[in-house]
Amino acid sequence: MRLLLVEDDLPLAEALTALLAGSGHAVDCVHDGLGAEALLLAEQFELVILDLNLPGLDGLSLLRRIRGRTPSPAVMILTARGAPEERVRGLDLGADDYLSKPFDVREFEARVRSLLRRQAGLRSSVVRLGGVELDLTSRQFAAEGVVLDLPPRERALLELFFQRAGKVVAKEAIVQSLTSLDDLLSDNAIEQYVSRLRRRIAPYGLVLRTVRGLGYLLEKPPEVP
Repeated sequence: MRLLLVEDDLPLAEALTALLAGSGHAVDCVHDGLGAEALLLAEQFELVILDLNLPGLDGLSLLRRIRGRTPSPAVMILTARGAPEERVRGLDLGADDYLSKPFDVREFEARVRSLLRRQAGLRSSVVRLGGVELDLTSRQFAAEGVVLDLPPRERALLELFFQRAGKVVAKEAIVQSLTSLDDLLSDNAIEQYVSRLRRRIAPYGLVLRTVRGLGYLLEKPPEVP
């Protein structure tokens, strides 16, 4: 999924960007509030990880502006301001989560996963379609008890299709969700990834259709009574 990290502590920003990208997310990072607002006006993100002490435009002011628009991403505040009144204020202004610095990396990753599940409308950490199962905690696919060995980009693309199963996913949405501003993903590359995925999942009863002029559709298999 595509994430925006707004953090003015450069070493921390670099470390968190590497951590999130290593989990397969597309991550953009900016170091000031005005830059973040400009990017949010131009691009779509599933999750914003937001520091409060920012130059140009402080985090709470940016949060107010985010919540004044639709569609609105999930927002996790990540800040050294951990007093109860600060937490209450941030949550009341519309933050979905609030994590104080210093923090445990494992807790941070778990909270990111939880927010992304919620943003996708998923209650469980496991999604099953046909003979394939997606564990959103490990971000691994398995079929018949065996983990599917997928390259990172194909795994991220299949995860997007799983989370939007039964809905048409446009090529533009794929680019928005899976690439940061530093990435390039051409139409031909998308078609190649889709073609490979189609072959990989076909043995397990999953059909990935091309909807001409619109995008791609992962069909939901009929539910077994």
